[in-house]
Amino acid sequence: MSVEERFAFLAEWYDPNAALLRRYQLLFYPKDGSVEMFDVKNQRIFLRRTKYDCLHLEDLFVGNRLNIFSRQLHLIDYGDQHTASKLGSKKQRTLAMIKPDAVAKMGTIIQLINDAGLTITKAKMTTFSRKEAVDFYAEHQSKSFFNNLLQFITSGPIIAMEIFGDEAVAAWRRLLGPTDSSAARTEAPDSVRAKFGTDGTKNAAHGSDSIASAARELEFFFPSTVAHGPINTATYHHCTCCIIKPHAVAEGLTGNILNAILDAGFQITALQMFSMDRANAEEFYEVYKGVVAEYVSMVEELCAGPCIALEICGPEAPKAFREFCGPADPEIARHLRPQTLRAIFGKNKLKNAVHCTDLPEDGILEVQYFFKILDG
Repeated sequence: MSVEERFAFLAEWYDPNAALLRRYQLLFYPKDGSVEMFDVKNQRIFLRRTKYDCLHLEDLFVGNRLNIFSRQLHLIDYGDQHTASKLGSKKQRTLAMIKPDAVAKMGTIIQLINDAGLTITKAKMTTFSRKEAVDFYAEHQSKSFFNNLLQFITSGPIIAMEIFGDEAVAAWRRLLGPTDSSAARTEAPDSVRAKFGTDGTKNAAHGSDSIASAARELEFFFPSTVAHGPINTATYHHCTCCIIKPHAVAEGLTGNILNAILDAGFQITALQMFSMDRANAEEFYEVYKGVVAEYVSMVEELCAGPCIALEICGPEAPKAFREFCGPADPEIARHLRPQTLRAIFGKNKLKNAVHCTDLPEDGILEVQYFFKILDG
């Protein structure tokens, strides 16, 4: 008789009532998509085996945050050797950086990453100071092109991303193409550098060249200690807030949504991926409490996985962007305003692709909530 396959992970959950970090063994049974949880400290079953349709095999990797029955669990380790060897052996993390010359093409590049089967697990728009650029490119300090490189890389915003997947270091390097953009156009015409690069320095994007480099470079942008990393690019000026919701991020719609926003003439002046806990989501949506019937479900959707917060700037940004998002219910949007974001990318009233600031006077406050308070 064959033993049913199951995968085990060690997971942590922050219990806000007790102000404690609780640890569980999370078991996932792919045959029927069911989950089971075991309380490690108290040595007892916490959740009996229950079918849970929102969890999929591709969500299970160390470092990911999952929402299971409204609890946000952080997967911190594999629970057994079988899970580690089956799900972890080829998995890697690497740094993908969109350089200043290609930030306007962020949507297309992010879409290429998703289409290649890679997952973006962290993202932040930032600007290199000269000192940060010198530190990041220290290995090139003696090269003749070093000063040109510094001048270019500090000339505008960049987007740093942690990407995760099977042999991610090599997969992203393949997608990038050769360092020199003209060589890329000959040797790999479909690559990022062939499409968006100009030469060997202005070559659209960067990728770590080894697992060791990836670890060092990711630590630079996304430090594991209390250190902050480079600051975000929010301006808090004539702006409004947009959040690409967790379901849209999980469905690989981020790149297409960004393209639609940019094509409509809006400026994206800050971008960052966040994993919201329930307390933060409740606080952010507090204005809807007791006003909107779906408040509790809205909170649950916002902390169901990573979301991407954007600062959108432009003339009359709050009002114009809200109109561009369309009615909250995508069904109504498809009838009345078929070209709006929610009409094109939304599924239902809760999974409606994006949140946008409702009241013009709240635009700066909502942007500050993400880029000052949560990233403070």
